[in-house]
Amino acid sequence: MRVLVSGAAGFIGSHLCDALLDQGATVIGIDNLITGREENIAHLGGQAGFEFIQHDIIDPVDVTVDRIFHLASPASPVGYMRHPFETMLVNSRGTHNLLKMAHAQGARLLFASTSEVYGDPLEHPQTEAYFGNVNPVGPRSCYDESKRFGEALTMEFVRQYNVDARIVRIFNTYGPRNDPRDGRVVPNFVMRALAGEPLVLYGSGEQTRSLCYVSDLVRGLLLMMERDGLSGEIVNLGNPEERTMLDLAETIISLCDSRSTIVRQPARPDDPARRRPDISKARRLLGWEPAVSLEAGMSQTVAYFSRYVEPGVSATADR
Repeated sequence: MRVLVSGAAGFIGSHLCDALLDQGATVIGIDNLITGREENIAHLGGQAGFEFIQHDIIDPVDVTVDRIFHLASPASPVGYMRHPFETMLVNSRGTHNLLKMAHAQGARLLFASTSEVYGDPLEHPQTEAYFGNVNPVGPRSCYDESKRFGEALTMEFVRQYNVDARIVRIFNTYGPRNDPRDGRVVPNFVMRALAGEPLVLYGSGEQTRSLCYVSDLVRGLLLMMERDGLSGEIVNLGNPEERTMLDLAETIISLCDSRSTIVRQPARPDDPARRRPDISKARRLLGWEPAVSLEAGMSQTVAYFSRYVEPGVSATADR
């Protein structure tokens, strides 16, 4: 089995490459490295069955494959606000290129979408049938709207060309290889706690997120790709255990054995108040649900991030 992974040097993409190689697949990893990190795949250098191509998929790529995992895109607010045009293009033109490849080669494609398509949801928890409450011109729209467009494009290839494509909506995921300074809540809180710096809560701190450990998420991606008969299906992948930001901050301070304090700042624009997936469909179609507890997964995450904390250097300083 020859498998293309776009976004291979990203946080989730690199773990997916590991899992595919463990299953005996030949993996072609593609990444333009604007937010992907070479260190995430450094351990795969020279490994049989793995090939890395530094390439931007907004331009076609000439490879022959049986499966396509399309994970390429900046995914954190820091990443997509720094690269808004690249984000919109990779989720539109890049998605179009990979769908055309899937059509031409008879390959199966999985489009990695996001819970951000639900925006600041008025439905809770969010089911796949919910259309969302999204600001189409807000500061997050380069990501939210391009992912929604990528979903629409994927479904047209399913309907018009019978491409075997399926969509997953990924909720907050954490674990080793997450960029320690990408601005998302877990690396932000953990890095600050390890450095003894204040953890910043925006707004009331009662806004919620549901955090899934990366190994659980990757297991769901593999099941979604390999289960026959799921062309055109859309499935939420995430942990339905909901935590407030205040509870998460206190948990991380405790796990880091930190003296950090908690400070508050005004709420950020378009920041969702609540976010929790309904995973009934994933349970029914895939037999999937998360298995790693927050405490167990966060312990592994803290151990990973601890190598990036330098005495006397701010945890949030630019590298």
